[in-house]
Amino acid sequence: MPTQLSLFETAPVAPAAEQDTGVRQGPSVNEAEPARVPDEIHALAARLAATLPQGLRLGTSSWSFPGWAGLVYAETATKTALSRHGLTAYAHHPLLRTVGVDSGFYAPLDAGRLARWAAQVPADFRFVVKAPAAVTQRSQRDRDGRWRYNPSFLDLETALRQAVEPYIAGLGGCAGVLLFQFPPQGRKIEPRRFAEDLYRFLQRLPTGPLYAVELRDAGLLTPDLAAALHHGGAVPSLACHPRLPELPVQRELFEREPASGPLVIRWLLRRNRGYDEARDLYGPFDRLAEPDADSRQSIAGLVSAALAQGREVFGIVNNKAEGCSPLSILELARALVGVAAAARPRF
Repeated sequence: MPTQLSLFETAPVAPAAEQDTGVRQGPSVNEAEPARVPDEIHALAARLAATLPQGLRLGTSSWSFPGWAGLVYAETATKTALSRHGLTAYAHHPLLRTVGVDSGFYAPLDAGRLARWAAQVPADFRFVVKAPAAVTQRSQRDRDGRWRYNPSFLDLETALRQAVEPYIAGLGGCAGVLLFQFPPQGRKIEPRRFAEDLYRFLQRLPTGPLYAVELRDAGLLTPDLAAALHHGGAVPSLACHPRLPELPVQRELFEREPASGPLVIRWLLRRNRGYDEARDLYGPFDRLAEPDADSRQSIAGLVSAALAQGREVFGIVNNKAEGCSPLSILELARALVGVAAAARPRF
């Protein structure tokens, strides 16, 4: 949409075919340059800081998307170049103060790689890193393709070696949230047993990092789970995802226990789309293909309430939520300013 792209004062975005294949425009370089951010966006960021309590961190799920040329990056670059060198340009944007590292879910991230990423961002920037699925996936396929119990599921030593220790050593002061995302666990899992096992696992983790837990099974979202997180020293990660109840329902469940610690909220998918479907429809993620005003307002309300309670907020937005997470964050920032303005007393 031209009106959206003009907010970032950019040259025309490269054709989708070039972005999908990672073709680079112009001379090959190793570093991505930040897009020019117009005064309007700087003013919006300043207004957020002035009207909302401190502690708001908004960011995207990963950062290596060539389609963000002109939005976050000055020109089109390959995914590989952006993955290695794009964070400095990403963190230059005044609305992006955190980032989600989803790749940790698929394979462990060593401390060296995390340290290299941390070296590309300011000291007050924070990372939201997913722990490996080896710790959170109850079953895994064997060589014959059959599902077997995963012996590393909720195993403390695996979690320490593959997630916690690299996270602490690599990110240092830039560590924000270590996220344990649990994929669908299967029909045979008993909710109370799951909550008890999770509690015992969380209780044994070393203190220091902020741990968050996010599920994909609505049936496991029970008061027992809320208690397990509260007493286990973790916070829930509220997820806008079609497999889960609406965000206000999730909030009501977890606020039965006293709200403490930061709010972690992730805007992932529309309720009428699947992940692959959204990816195919929205690529190369350079526009708001399907705006979701209802989810945006719900998130803005939750974020504003948490900030008013003095809680830090980590808000992560995926491209599959509306089509382009940087533009979603821009609209979310405007919604937050609107909520703050509506809450001010009128005389």
